[in-house]
Amino acid sequence: MSKLSEYAPAHRARLRHTKDRLATAGITAGGAGVLLAILLIFFYLLYEVVPLFSGAGIEAGERTPWNGPVPAYLAVEEQGEVGFAVAPDGAARFFDIASGAVIETLDLAGDRAAVTVVAAEAPQSRLLALGHADGGVSLARHDYKLSYPGGEREITPELSRPYADQALSLGRGAVTALAVSDTEDALVVVGEVAGEGLRGTRFRRQESFLTGETTLEEEALVLPTLAGDTAALFIGSGQRWLYRIDSAGDFTVVDLQRSGAAGALAIAATGKLFEGGGGLSTSAMLLGGISLLAASDRGELVQYFMVRDEQSGHRFHRVRDFDTRGVVVARILPEHRRKGFLALGRDGELQIYHTTAHRRLYSREVGAPGREGAAAIAPRGDALIYIGGDGQLAHWAVDNEHPDVSWSALWDEVWYESYDEPAHIWQSSASNNDFEPKYSFAPLAFGTLKAAFYTMLIAAPLAICGAIYTAYFMAPALRRKIKPMIELMEALPTVILGFLAGLWLAPFIEDKLTGVFALLVFMPLGILSFAFAFSRLPVMLRRRVPEGWDAAILLPVVVLIGYLSFAANDPLELALFGGDMRLWITRELGISFDQRNSLVVGIAMGMAVIPTIFSIAEDAIFSVPRHLSDGSLALGATPWQTLVGVVLPTASPGIFSGLMIGLGRAVGETMIVLMATGNTPIMDANIFEGMRTLSANIAVEVPEAEVDSTHYRVLFLAAFVLLLFTFVFNTIAELVRQRLRVKYGSL
Repeated sequence: MSKLSEYAPAHRARLRHTKDRLATAGITAGGAGVLLAILLIFFYLLYEVVPLFSGAGIEAGERTPWNGPVPAYLAVEEQGEVGFAVAPDGAARFFDIASGAVIETLDLAGDRAAVTVVAAEAPQSRLLALGHADGGVSLARHDYKLSYPGGEREITPELSRPYADQALSLGRGAVTALAVSDTEDALVVVGEVAGEGLRGTRFRRQESFLTGETTLEEEALVLPTLAGDTAALFIGSGQRWLYRIDSAGDFTVVDLQRSGAAGALAIAATGKLFEGGGGLSTSAMLLGGISLLAASDRGELVQYFMVRDEQSGHRFHRVRDFDTRGVVVARILPEHRRKGFLALGRDGELQIYHTTAHRRLYSREVGAPGREGAAAIAPRGDALIYIGGDGQLAHWAVDNEHPDVSWSALWDEVWYESYDEPAHIWQSSASNNDFEPKYSFAPLAFGTLKAAFYTMLIAAPLAICGAIYTAYFMAPALRRKIKPMIELMEALPTVILGFLAGLWLAPFIEDKLTGVFALLVFMPLGILSFAFAFSRLPVMLRRRVPEGWDAAILLPVVVLIGYLSFAANDPLELALFGGDMRLWITRELGISFDQRNSLVVGIAMGMAVIPTIFSIAEDAIFSVPRHLSDGSLALGATPWQTLVGVVLPTASPGIFSGLMIGLGRAVGETMIVLMATGNTPIMDANIFEGMRTLSANIAVEVPEAEVDSTHYRVLFLAAFVLLLFTFVFNTIAELVRQRLRVKYGSL
């Protein structure tokens, strides 16, 4: 017996020690696993985000001989395999880019007068206009058919001549400058004719309702007489503006839809392109036909577009300039599908820019002097070819996946095309190919903080006050029923709350808006009035209510005040706001009202956040040692003084933790803001306007984003920003909590 009695305690001690070690190892492994998971998420997001901020790269291919003159026009088809070159005399050829071999030769001049100028409609367009020595104009379009005979890709180039049966003539002299624009509504041709100045023609398409046939109605454009020589002509998007630039760098913008006082088309703007002086080196229209890019012979590179102006109607505004590092740009090659462009310097320098991001992505000497040769960029922006005066065809592979993102484009105001001023805009997609993606995080971050602010504005007072009363004043028997009921609310799926908020609460608040504000006014007044009346009752009656059960008798009061507030909605609205409070707010206060707004989000998300804050704060208050409050009461302090001076300071670390955890949940909430707001990314603190948060934006757009595209990686960057938000909030919360614990831990 003695040996067994000695063995048992030792065995239990060893067993307990083993269990302690296993528990320690398990808890340590679990904590390490959580930290590892967070780190893996962090580094995976970083892995997806880093390529956004990498620059462009170029890889040179082999040079091949080029037998012929330097082209006046050069283009590359979609796959980057077949090129199209037009010589100054109109001789054209399709050729293989890799070998330089000629696929087909053509004569665009035909039996017409000699070709004097060749112009393209737009970077992404395959329509060419040729000006002739007799003032005539002819059009040509190059296209490519893709087929797979025998499983191998085959590209068949084709050349068509639109409007071949239409006599296009601008005058009798030689055409020295030319611009063309062809849309579904009209064809517009404008040119500079030697000895006659600017001449233009518009051909409007007229469709017969009976036969469905389309005819062209010719209209002569009476253009103003302008001084100086014409170095470049461009017709803008929508055929509204004609841009004319002379060799001295002076510009004139002509309104093609409005006549001036002298009968000619009105001049909308004039001025100089370059602040540093100097003449024009080269110019081009950016994708979409809205922005004009121009370079001077002194190294300036600028972007202009038309902006609405209250005084003059429109003005030609210098939006941004680009740092060329002193390089004189001799040729500008706009990309076909993005708002970027390549700039070739006079001495063989190549620079790659993106306008919206206001970012130079590449700068290097590649030995392709822009003043001597012709260059073209592939439609996908992944290939560059150059034909120089040395009889060589050079080509490069371009790696430029994500040019349209920069820190300034993400967070600063950006002046986008067709906008009157710089703005924070999120608009990641549109229905046309000329769209300028707008990836501003500012409205999304603002919407996230706005939703969190209104949520905490509603949730924090209710949760903290409820926790104080439940933990400090409420009877234990009632507390054992109330606390689990409130904590059970946390299990309610947020998708249900979002569904109810979007389909029931939002229309209800819109219909009973006056009742909502009446409730906010009458509820505190009614409760205080009832409390005052209750305090004036005889002591015998008040003692019949058990201590800690005071809240129970408030329930009928709260229900009654709520009912009366909403029952009085219509009379109050008719008496105070002319029968429509929403319309009164909009007209009298100038505050817009959206049905799914921040008030709805604050209430719905507040219901989701209140249980979290309440549970943590209530536990912290209830855990304050009883001897502290007993000692305070014994020294003569009232219960309220004890609460404010002893209980709350001691519980403040836990209360603050509850608030920060609730704030973190509000920042990261997705379903409620997704279903209860208009999801409009605007920066407006108005409580009656909606918003779009980072989390809701990710949920909405990730399913539609192309994998590894710029849009896809920007959404991962939004997730990374959201993770940083949460990390910063939690870090601040922990620092404050530790300071509070040190400060009040000695109580």
